[in-house]
Amino acid sequence: MDTLTALPDGALASPASVRNAEPILQILRAHLPRSGHVLEIAAGSGQHAVAFSSALPGLKWTPSDPSPDARGSIAAWAAHAGPANLQPPLALDCMDDSSWPEGPFDAIVCINMIHISPWTATEGLMRLAERLLPRPGGLLYLYGPYRETEVPLAPSNQAFDVSLKSRDPAWGLRDRDEVVALARSHGLTLTLRTEMPANNISLLFRRV
Repeated sequence: MDTLTALPDGALASPASVRNAEPILQILRAHLPRSGHVLEIAAGSGQHAVAFSSALPGLKWTPSDPSPDARGSIAAWAAHAGPANLQPPLALDCMDDSSWPEGPFDAIVCINMIHISPWTATEGLMRLAERLLPRPGGLLYLYGPYRETEVPLAPSNQAFDVSLKSRDPAWGLRDRDEVVALARSHGLTLTLRTEMPANNISLLFRRV
């Protein structure tokens, strides 16, 4: 879990967002279209939204988060350093389809949500992706730690999993193959798995 620092203007400062922004951006820059509309799920502090929309000016970037505090932080960071292509944050909850926006989108980005939410949130995310990525080739990008049968679980991830479950039994590291199977049932095919710093991975899915 990240440690957030509240700033006077309502922004939240996330050290983890600063650390992983550039490695994630390298993946996004290589695989996102040059132009189009991206929806960011569980955007948290908003630092990623500002960093990615600034680095990818051809993309209209819409962040979202169900937390009012997070949306306030996103708005504060946007007011401070947000580019013109960064849109106001949406109050989107993956478990409440009445909060979902109208599509279509060209890509959906979801960073560090799946393990810090109940499995029903992941199920909602996949339904949302199926609805909002109707065109073939639409991209769903996931980032975070996972359990993988063929990869020994790092001790740090094992401890993290225990910590998450102590906070909420519905949380915890997900099995990558279960996530892949769920995505496939919603018309999304895994096209790339990439190792990332600090025992995280990037998973890229395409709409078929």
